[in-house]
Amino acid sequence: MNTLERIVNTINFEPHDRVPVIPPIFGHSAILSGVPLMKYLTDGGVLAKCQVKAHNHYGYDSVCAFMDVCVETEAMGSELEFREKLYPIVKSYIISDSSIINDLNLPDPFEDGRMPELLKAIGLLKEEIGDNALIVGCVLGPMTVAIQLMGIENVLFLSVDEPKKFTRLLDFATEVCKSFGKAQIESGVHVSLVFDPAASPIVIPPEMFRTHLIQRLKKIFKELKKAGSIVNWLFITGIAQQIFQYYPEIGVELAHFDYEVDPKDVRTTLPRTCLSGNLKPISFIEDRPEEIAKASSKLISNFREDEGYILSAGCEIPLESKPENITAMVTAAHKRGVFD
Repeated sequence: MNTLERIVNTINFEPHDRVPVIPPIFGHSAILSGVPLMKYLTDGGVLAKCQVKAHNHYGYDSVCAFMDVCVETEAMGSELEFREKLYPIVKSYIISDSSIINDLNLPDPFEDGRMPELLKAIGLLKEEIGDNALIVGCVLGPMTVAIQLMGIENVLFLSVDEPKKFTRLLDFATEVCKSFGKAQIESGVHVSLVFDPAASPIVIPPEMFRTHLIQRLKKIFKELKKAGSIVNWLFITGIAQQIFQYYPEIGVELAHFDYEVDPKDVRTTLPRTCLSGNLKPISFIEDRPEEIAKASSKLISNFREDEGYILSAGCEIPLESKPENITAMVTAAHKRGVFD
């Protein structure tokens, strides 16, 4: 069974040889390769080489074409501050006043900002990896795009003070997500996951998620699936139990859950949705390999009775993670099959 078959069978709750392991490794691959983070974040060729090296070094089941959460907003005109050993932050938001919202133009993924470099990385990963690993792309979800365009406080005030403009902003953000996701699929990813941390109940009330995001996420996944994505993958961090109930309506087929969430609670709410998670990210810096191995084996055991589980961390593997800890997680998955 090759990697792609293993993952597809897992998503579909069909028999497979072992539990897949897909750690969210982004900038850590640059650290592993001894490459400055800035080069990784701005050069698609460098990103692809670092991802391939990390995949070959650790032996997990994926590579990931993802730079940082500022790619979309930068492509539309926000000014970023790049930092030597940290991800960039927004220095100046493109939407300085709500009157600008109606005049926004969709970015061209093949022309604007760093989007073309990311698509270049995807093409190189497709040439190098093919179907021997899951090539994962990533787009920000509507709420996170909105916040990256305007700032969290301004968006939340907008939702109360100018609800029509808030709706317009989310509609625009939804189009950004669909456009960039489809460009990633066209360039070669197997799946473009939707990463929407600002949709978490720790940021917005569950009622806002229900009212404003269910139908928009549903439309995004419909478009991405039509474009060729093999699975509808939603990645929302934090304590998200209050919104898991909406995932089937959205069409989520692979649901990521954070380390603060009890795996058994997720499975109870989503009995026939493939799950990925949820090792504590900071553990990859602070813990010993044997502790990571034990936690990984415990997670695998939690899902022994079904086949719809992928071992992962609750969020990104930190840049400064100990390589031996990542190896311990991967080794645990290789040793512990679904049926042992």
